[in-house]
Amino acid sequence: MPYTTLIQATELQPRIGSPDWLVIDTRHALADPQAGRTAYAAGHLPGAVFLHLDEELSSLRTGHNGRHPLPAREVFVATLARLGVNATTQVIVHDAQDSAMAASRLWWMLRWVGHEAVAVLDGGVAAWLAAGGELTQTVPPARAPGDITLRASLAPTADADAVLANLRTQARLVVDARGADRFRGENETIDPVAGHIPGARNRPFKDNLLPNGRFKPAAQLREEYLALLQGTAPDAVIAQCGSGVTACHNLLAMEAAGLPGASLYPGSWSEWCSDPARPVAK
Repeated sequence: MPYTTLIQATELQPRIGSPDWLVIDTRHALADPQAGRTAYAAGHLPGAVFLHLDEELSSLRTGHNGRHPLPAREVFVATLARLGVNATTQVIVHDAQDSAMAASRLWWMLRWVGHEAVAVLDGGVAAWLAAGGELTQTVPPARAPGDITLRASLAPTADADAVLANLRTQARLVVDARGADRFRGENETIDPVAGHIPGARNRPFKDNLLPNGRFKPAAQLREEYLALLQGTAPDAVIAQCGSGVTACHNLLAMEAAGLPGASLYPGSWSEWCSDPARPVAK
């Protein structure tokens, strides 16, 4: 059975270097876009390759499609094939410690192009080191091009029009992964408009984690999300955040908790607030 949500460092260790497994390092810092690449060069998991949130996991920003618009599915599959990903490859993605940001985004994107065998290293590099794992500065040799192809998506999406229509029907629940202050419209320093989508509920993505940066147990996540949803079916949830990145953290937590089927609004708040005709709540 493939790993499809989370994997522990002790589970990864005996498989590191396997030709059927690929580790992808996605460390990233919004304040310093080169921090992840610098950290990879300083030391990374053996055999790991690096993908950049702004370069490979996003497309060009137009000013109206959010801060991290998705690339075309065909373009992303070509990126994976270039890394040597096959239809049967078990992909493991990670970041520095808290399994957030680009790691959950890449997990979601692989599912978006139909690749089920992808999991996030719970606790990231910190957990790897705590389990006795080593880092290397050796860049792995290029793999032969992979045979991965575009398949039916395992990760549904909702666009701005669907979210706008939902304001009238209230058939679906929007869950915002940003911090509580930004959700309330306070301390907004990233996007030009403060506030949230009317009717949305707030679930900061960091609430999915224990103090050590690892995900809470599945049973605890399930209890917390069921309390948040208040009877809404998981497949009637639309997850969003600032730019469609940390919302994937909530989607990963829901999947790990046995609550699958929620959709991602990729443009999220940065796209929503770019149109002054769309309503804003505080």
